[in-house]
Amino acid sequence: MELYIVLALLVLGYVAGTYRERRHYRSILRREQELVNVPVSSMKTVPFDEDRIERAELIQGSVVVGTDYFKRIAASLRNLFGGNIRVYESLIDRARREAVLRLKESAGDADIVVCLRIETSTIGAGSKNKYACVEAFAYGTAITLKGQCA
Repeated sequence: MELYIVLALLVLGYVAGTYRERRHYRSILRREQELVNVPVSSMKTVPFDEDRIERAELIQGSVVVGTDYFKRIAASLRNLFGGNIRVYESLIDRARREAVLRLKESAGDADIVVCLRIETSTIGAGSKNKYACVEAFAYGTAITLKGQCA
């Protein structure tokens, strides 16, 4: 009987986690399309004369994404045999893309964001209950050019 409960919880974790992850990816794709007109670059310098710059400001976007129960179990099983832990790859991808989207949303009417940097860290991985989540923090410089606004 206990085995059925464990299996039911695994299936429930897999279905709920997959649903939420797909929903988050749909949201990311929709918002990336909406914000495609805000170019973001990791270059350290701006590709135009400095006297064209009207305003430059530091902007940031951050997110914390938690793992679901199924991913934790799947990652634990993968650790037994080694290799890529693909269930965590999508977690990192979602966190980094979401942080960049939040950075773009905070850019306002900027024409370009330069010097983009993304920092990633885990939260709670070493804690007693081993509940892990990942934080992604994106920051950069939003540049507004003179005479570019509508």
